[in-house]
Amino acid sequence: MTIFIDNKSGVPIYEQISSQLKAQIISGALAEDALLPSIRNLAKDLRISVITTKRAYDELEREGFIYTVAGKGCFVAPKNVELLREENLKKIESMLAEVSRLAATCGLTKKDILDMIELMEEGDDI
Repeated sequence: MTIFIDNKSGVPIYEQISSQLKAQIISGALAEDALLPSIRNLAKDLRISVITTKRAYDELEREGFIYTVAGKGCFVAPKNVELLREENLKKIESMLAEVSRLAATCGLTKKDILDMIELMEEGDDI
């Protein structure tokens, strides 16, 4: 499990932790029922407050990504693949709506946007 904290980002640290853990759970990098680092150990490794780490874990548990067993720790919850897919689709739709608004202000066409996406994908192949 790897987590990177960007102190220059405007995103709160607990959100950075929870979003990175979500991504690792969704991708399968963190398997179901895998034991996560303790709140204290993760805070120590990342050199952040225990309160911040606890907030990230609480958010993940509230959203159903992890579960806690008293005295044993936090574990990756079994995936509800359809729920995770739906959550990602909502995010994509929201981002596409923003792209559409920005494109309209710049006079870009649908083809212009698709060309931009293709260029980005080609850049990933390098």
